[in-house]
Amino acid sequence: MDFHATLMRHAVSADSPTVLALAGVLSAAFDEDGVRVLPIRGLDARASRWLLAHWFPGADAALSLAWDGPVEAARRGSRYDEVEDLVTLFIEHADPRAGARDEVACVAHALACACLGENHLWQDLRLPSRRELSALLGYWFPRLAAKNVHDMKWKKFFYKQLCELEGLFVCKAPSCGVCADYARCFGPE
Repeated sequence: MDFHATLMRHAVSADSPTVLALAGVLSAAFDEDGVRVLPIRGLDARASRWLLAHWFPGADAALSLAWDGPVEAARRGSRYDEVEDLVTLFIEHADPRAGARDEVACVAHALACACLGENHLWQDLRLPSRRELSALLGYWFPRLAAKNVHDMKWKKFFYKQLCELEGLFVCKAPSCGVCADYARCFGPE
């Protein structure tokens, strides 16, 4: 099954950066773990169903999701603490005018899970370009986006924010060392 295409057939908006990013995170999780596992760490079955009903009405049935019994969120290594730290960072910078608390939580968890990927964040979200990611961040988390004054790559920027909170000033995202763009990202800033 083409999970991304199925989600987009049910999307409330085919060109919204939020919808595109959520479809990317969900479809990547479904591709990796199937539809019997909760796709986004930190979101239980109720929140996951709410996300689908809110942004992809009807997709739940089309995907034949089976979250009625006890299910576990997909375990992507031992990096769950990073997800929690990133979610906290995002939520602390959320614009209350952007959406309701449930919406912010869904977007924050999806972004945090995508940060565990091995590519640029816009690619891990399966967005067409970095421009959509910047629009999404500017909408939901404008104070955080505004801090990126040097146009640093987003994933690197988020991890740098976390490191600075811990008092560490030499920091890189965990997947930066294997990235083909490493030399471009770690130039003078």
